[in-house]
Amino acid sequence: MRIGITCYPTYGGSGAVATELGLDLARRGHEVHFISYASPFRLRGFAERVTFHEVTQLEYPLFEQSSPYALALAVKQHEVAMREELDLMHVHYAIPHAATAWLAKQMLEADGRQLKIVTTLHGTDITLVGQDPSYFTLTKFSIEHSDAVTAVSKFLRDETYRAFGCGDCAVDVIPNFISTADYYPTGDTSCRRALAPANHRVLVHVSNFRPVKRILDVVRIFAGVRKAIPATLVLVGDGPDRDAAEAEADQLGLRRDVRFLGKVNNVGDVLRGGDLFLLPSATESFGLAALEAMACGLPVVATATGGLPEVVVDGETGWLAPVGDVTAMTERARSLLADAPTHERFRRAAAARALEFSSERVIPLYEQLYESVR
Repeated sequence: MRIGITCYPTYGGSGAVATELGLDLARRGHEVHFISYASPFRLRGFAERVTFHEVTQLEYPLFEQSSPYALALAVKQHEVAMREELDLMHVHYAIPHAATAWLAKQMLEADGRQLKIVTTLHGTDITLVGQDPSYFTLTKFSIEHSDAVTAVSKFLRDETYRAFGCGDCAVDVIPNFISTADYYPTGDTSCRRALAPANHRVLVHVSNFRPVKRILDVVRIFAGVRKAIPATLVLVGDGPDRDAAEAEADQLGLRRDVRFLGKVNNVGDVLRGGDLFLLPSATESFGLAALEAMACGLPVVATATGGLPEVVVDGETGWLAPVGDVTAMTERARSLLADAPTHERFRRAAAARALEFSSERVIPLYEQLYESVR
């Protein structure tokens, strides 16, 4: 099939999943065309049967407050669909991508062409942005006028029905996935040696450092663990709360044992050097970072919110606690790191659980969906 994919290219779960999906589809023989304002951060180098199409915008004084990107995107989606004879456009994140795809579809119909639209909902496009009165009606319209709609978790599917009704659409659950070639456990200790002293336990967190990730809770949990166990905290990513996290680490006297790596490409290598993954988010539509950690053999201490209970099996592959309960998460982390046999059991269970979300199992679900709307 010839498939167009539009996603946000920036550091985050929706862009990562969309890009890995496209690359995997190309490896399976499909022709894939990415359409966005920048090359997705995981689209590195040349890949056979993969093409990137950049959306360019006219800089004009009257457009300063009107953000014409959505219109330029619709034009580019129409252009690529026409020239490359696309079978469907798979858009990730409802606003504005599903709306622009619908516009492109209308323009193609005027030219006597058909284009199917598949929309994947990832989280804040439904739980935050889409429910804002400024976008609610358009979000609902875009969902209901897609040819197929997927959500990355049962939680997000149910939230979509609750918030939008969507009586004229069905939302299929197709979970996020991991590549077993990139995320896997290992007995090699070279990653650990690069991250921390030999006698330290290594705790890891990966995110975009937005307020919803509760980065200060990550630092505070680590502070409680550090009082009982020699440990290093490794933070991967960047975003608005990084300065606050650095200040908190300084204030708690942890600076020597907290490492801020910023954005890195080889996240799997960092995860393989760890012992435990922390994800105390206020909400997660799925928890892709937790899944990637589990695939590398890290148990997860996280919050029992959103789609995380669908990924992390409480008491088996990690522990879940209420949002904001730093004390409970600290105690769970300490007890797990201090008990070697239990930690090893959790590591093995986490890696085994992650295989249930492998690309080999999930990508065919998308292929079946594409065929159903083609």
